Amino acid sequence: MTRASYPLKLPASIKDAAARLAKEDGVSLNQWISVAIAQKIGAVETAAEFLKQRAGSAKPSDMLPFLDRAASETPPNGDEVEPDRSF
Repeated sequence: MTRASYPLKLPASIKDAAARLAKEDGVSLNQWISVAIAQKIGAVETAAEFLKQRAGSAKPSDMLPFLDRAASETPPNGDEVEPDRSF
């Protein structure tokens, strides 16, 4: 396995929490951070693949009939779009 180094700057509170958890796991901070990054990569890639499979051959334009029906509904309280924002 090829290794690469990366100078990582963390807020002290995050570094302290990671160091504490690494110690509880009986591993070095470097190993703990490496595993945490690997877990995050796996989660993101798995989610992306899941969503791609769920979408199948759907296109964004396939959603227009649903959006057209929803346009007349009042958004739930707290879910309104601010008047000065456009999407």
